[in-house]
Amino acid sequence: MATVRIVGTGSYLPERVLTNHDLEKMVDTTDEWIRTRTGIRERHIAADDEATSDMAAVAAKRALEDAGVSVKDIDTLITATITPDMVFPSTACLVQERIGATNAFCFDVGAACSGFLYGLEMAKGMILNGTSKNVLLIGAEKLSAFTDWEDRSTCVLFGDGAGAAVIQASSNGRGIRHTVMGSDGGLGDLLKIPAGGSKTPASARTVDDRLHYMKMTGNEVFKHAVRCMSDAGQKVLVECGLTVDDVRWIIPHQANMRIIRAIGSRLGDVQEKLYVNLDRVGNMSAASVPVALDEAVVAGKVKPGDTLLFVVFGAGFTWGAMVVEW
Repeated sequence: MATVRIVGTGSYLPERVLTNHDLEKMVDTTDEWIRTRTGIRERHIAADDEATSDMAAVAAKRALEDAGVSVKDIDTLITATITPDMVFPSTACLVQERIGATNAFCFDVGAACSGFLYGLEMAKGMILNGTSKNVLLIGAEKLSAFTDWEDRSTCVLFGDGAGAAVIQASSNGRGIRHTVMGSDGGLGDLLKIPAGGSKTPASARTVDDRLHYMKMTGNEVFKHAVRCMSDAGQKVLVECGLTVDDVRWIIPHQANMRIIRAIGSRLGDVQEKLYVNLDRVGNMSAASVPVALDEAVVAGKVKPGDTLLFVVFGAGFTWGAMVVEW
């Protein structure tokens, strides 16, 4: 069956590291409280003058180098992000200018933490229908710019970073095998940034009311995240004719360690197959899966022929699962 494959990966994490002990000095929390509830020890925070597009550009260049593909051969550039440099132009266009991808058409994907997987499925479709040949897909977030550092329930969760992949038609039959995706807009109020869009434009009041920061109903998000990712993971395996025993690595959205462990249990008590870097980077939304993937590849954990399972969940709500034969 015709498919596409990832031929190169790259990632970038900002230099500054914010530890739980640092957060103890900022809000009413403790290292023990954060670790037991989230599994996070530290996260990377972008510099004040470092935008989402800056991080995306570094990850993109590293992916191109890994793939051995010239930037001039990139005909499609997709950036998955919910923290764009600005409302418009797209962050993808800003990255295009930074890296010199002058032959690419560019656009952003706004599916929150599911954005990279959604972008992979879009890249697959465009390559198979002949629209594209070389797609550069980036997941990049500067969540620190939208984090309320006075809200201890959310400020401990998020980090900044970027991951990228180069996607081409597969020459050996390996690559993306199948994808399952879903959304439920009826649950959108559980995780959102209330102001800054056309419904509630920026004003002195919205700034004073701290409406430009992320708001989350944590317990409800937890419940839906576990159910949706587990169900999607089980469904995509069944539709591929596989079981979890066939999977070498499960790379989940790095949201919360309790969520990740619950998914591992529901998929068949496969904790040892979960690739986790959450403790070191926190929740990076659309950057989570590509950064984890690049780390696993660089570390030699992912080998040709391995079957990978990506499972994601994000605001919207959006979710999905994808089986990839590496």
